[in-house]
Amino acid sequence: MSEDFYVSVGDQVQFAKTVGESDVYLFAGITGDLSSNHVNEEVMQRSGYGRRIAHGALLIGFMSTTSTLMIEQSGGVGAEETPVSLGYDRIRFLAPVFIGDTVSVTYRIAEVDPARRRSRSEIEIRNQDGALVAVGQHLMKWVANPTAVPLHPPSELVR
Repeated sequence: MSEDFYVSVGDQVQFAKTVGESDVYLFAGITGDLSSNHVNEEVMQRSGYGRRIAHGALLIGFMSTTSTLMIEQSGGVGAEETPVSLGYDRIRFLAPVFIGDTVSVTYRIAEVDPARRRSRSEIEIRNQDGALVAVGQHLMKWVANPTAVPLHPPSELVR
């Protein structure tokens, strides 16, 4: 961790999960995305994929999981600042994720800007065979809390 910031370039976290049929159906129900790509096995057996694929937006949700893990690793939502997502950029879905695949998401801090209180991270998602299935970047803002109590008191106050 850099002296003036909660995260440093190179800090990383990982998250892995097997994508289950319930994940796909619950996500479809929540979002209303009931495309045959995700919920109709018969249609997808006739497709070039041969079976149903997970929603790309579900993979973005897994990216969000890793950003939360990074916040927790860096000390969580503290008294001094509250980290919030500014969004995701350059997201690409490079290969399908099928029901039953296990995906591993790696979130790595690529850049910090202490003056602007921002961090940028690179995210990679790989399947159980090591194939890169999705990539993206995440922008985080570290917002000062107006009534912040320093997490580390000045040395003259330490007894």
